[in-house]
Amino acid sequence: MTLIKAAVCHEFGAPLVIENIDLRPPEIGEIEVTLGACAICHSDISYAEGAWGGTLPAVYGHEAAGRITALGPNVAGLNIGDVVVVTLIRACGDCVPCASGSPATCATPHNGDKGPIRTDTGGILHQAMACGAFAEKVVVHHRQVVKLPDDIAMDAAAMLACGVITGVGAVVNSAALRAGQNAVIVGAGGVGLNAIQGARIAGAANIIAIDMHQDKLDIAMEFGATHGILATEGAPWKIVRKITKGRMADAVFVTVGVIPAYGTAPRYLARNGRVIMVGMPHGSEVATYSPVMMAAVSQGLIGTKMGDVVIARDIPWMVDLYQQGRLKLDELISGHWRLDQINDAIADTKAGKARRNVIMFDPD
Repeated sequence: MTLIKAAVCHEFGAPLVIENIDLRPPEIGEIEVTLGACAICHSDISYAEGAWGGTLPAVYGHEAAGRITALGPNVAGLNIGDVVVVTLIRACGDCVPCASGSPATCATPHNGDKGPIRTDTGGILHQAMACGAFAEKVVVHHRQVVKLPDDIAMDAAAMLACGVITGVGAVVNSAALRAGQNAVIVGAGGVGLNAIQGARIAGAANIIAIDMHQDKLDIAMEFGATHGILATEGAPWKIVRKITKGRMADAVFVTVGVIPAYGTAPRYLARNGRVIMVGMPHGSEVATYSPVMMAAVSQGLIGTKMGDVVIARDIPWMVDLYQQGRLKLDELISGHWRLDQINDAIADTKAGKARRNVIMFDPD
């Protein structure tokens, strides 16, 4: 076992505690990655606040990048020293979803209580989302990572683990948005900005961002939005109608886990349009719809997990876009923090102004 530092959640809603934990060596099909960076996602915060339950104590964090420092048996195509992005998509490769091209919805369960980490006294320590990346090192399945160019910055690489692939993937995979169509993105936070980027890359005619804050709408324009509307307007869907000359949106991407946003999303839809459900409300919250009207004009609701990405296919494509200057990664980063500053970084993220705060690890 290797002793490493990690930010541990002992009580939902309480500050994380920096302490030593034990990390076992990689077993069959696994690799060890010494992390260079891990971004803070709102999903990590929701888990740590108890929104979806789970075992405690736990180590959260799932937007990470680093270098491979150990290989378990039966790992091919990866080598010690490779720079990789670490995702939460732990795909078996053999179940029906995996075999059907949907590894993000792999049906093979993973028990984080029996993962590679333990407390320093040998007790159960939950590896959240099959990553547990608020730590100096992780041991994960080799299918969770994608090799990246050696010269990519670690903070930019970490962006590709969740927020970028979720936002861009929701547009190009889940909605299959085509050139000339209209998109509405509800929420211009980290994932929303990436949905805006995806719509721009897809060639959407109108890319309309909706948010509660004008400063976020200003940033959305930098990422490719053609219009920004404050959600505090009395009926923002009426403004969308004017912008689109009555056509409305072919796809509405709800990128925030806020029930009112889900409740109003169908109002923006064109005939045959789809609401793409990206943001994750707390488990007890419920949205309501009138199905008769949606059925009458062939509208629908589509859930998407991680943008329905196939990481071995989609992440290299996104790296190419980044290298061409067509996908913004560096601009997504709001601030850099040390591991011992993680509670301050989480508080800053919860304040609502951060795109992505990134924990940077000392390479030594």
